[in-house]
Amino acid sequence: MTVVILKFLHAATISLWSAGLLALPFIYRQRRGLEGDDLYRLHIFTRYFYVGFVSPSAFVAIGTGTALIFLRETYVAWFSWKLLLVTVMTGIHLFSGLLILKLFEPHGRYPRWRFVAITAMTLLVVGGILGLVLGKPEIGPVQPLQEFFEPGSLEQAFASFTAWMRR
Repeated sequence: MTVVILKFLHAATISLWSAGLLALPFIYRQRRGLEGDDLYRLHIFTRYFYVGFVSPSAFVAIGTGTALIFLRETYVAWFSWKLLLVTVMTGIHLFSGLLILKLFEPHGRYPRWRFVAITAMTLLVVGGILGLVLGKPEIGPVQPLQEFFEPGSLEQAFASFTAWMRR
């Protein structure tokens, strides 16, 4: 039953996180031409939306996903690609937070090209995650990385580092 509850929470918060990341560029576009109290209200709303909705959704989504990794022992190639896309999604999340700081400065602006680029990238990442999770495709190993993912390879990779630390 624990796994079912965690999966439900994970799916729900991933949905909320994705929706929030898709909504932010549209909110940023509202900045255009605003001054005074209108700009201040939009700034407050944007920060509240990011800090009070999008970030907690991301935190719970990543936390429940991490718990599910240990409970379900998911060690298949498509899952590694999903984690890579979640990492990209986290980068988009961080970029959005930094953008809030710059956007509401006196001469801040959000050009159309950035709106299109971030919205398209977010859609591609979320769509890629959905495709991987729902399709669970058979993906072969990436040959250059095959040795890196073999059991014990991390110990070998850092053997020289640990030897240096013992000195």
